[in-house]
Amino acid sequence: MPTVDSDWKPFAFKEWQVICDALESGEQSIILRKGGISEGKLGFQWLHDRFFLFPTFFHEQVEQVTPDAAGQPRTFRPQRAGGEEIEIRLFAETVETRRLTDWEEIMALAPEHIWTEQVIRERYEWGDEEYGISLARLRVFRLPEPWVLKDRAGFGGCRSWIGLPADEHPDLPALLAEAQPIG
Repeated sequence: MPTVDSDWKPFAFKEWQVICDALESGEQSIILRKGGISEGKLGFQWLHDRFFLFPTFFHEQVEQVTPDAAGQPRTFRPQRAGGEEIEIRLFAETVETRRLTDWEEIMALAPEHIWTEQVIRERYEWGDEEYGISLARLRVFRLPEPWVLKDRAGFGGCRSWIGLPADEHPDLPALLAEAQPIG
């Protein structure tokens, strides 16, 4: 069970809903990220080693992930509209972070994620800098109950990290203390 200090500020990593589902089921254990359009001059960085997973629906298409174990297309929840509630069900800690530049090493990670090879190649080759992609190997925890937040403008945009309103949960340390590890 994760623990946090009293002065800890909650951050969330934005990831596709279907990837959050795969992390929750234990089918996926890593995140491979190049960065969002709004990441700034330094590009994507693993800024936090402990964070909530914030499910998104942007750019999400069935063709961008592999079929499920039964060979069926994965199910997608309907896209939320502004003003709706967001359920945060997962918390993660990084076990390892590093930048990968060797394509063969990246391809060897295929059993640990559900993205298609095409999506990973696009991320690997995206941008003007040297080809590469950032890896985070995660330890994921399921919250005992979802942390439900109202959607707001501050959660939008093409960026990977967002701050969460700690004052909108009565006791985050207790919520995390009861979180159960996945896998």
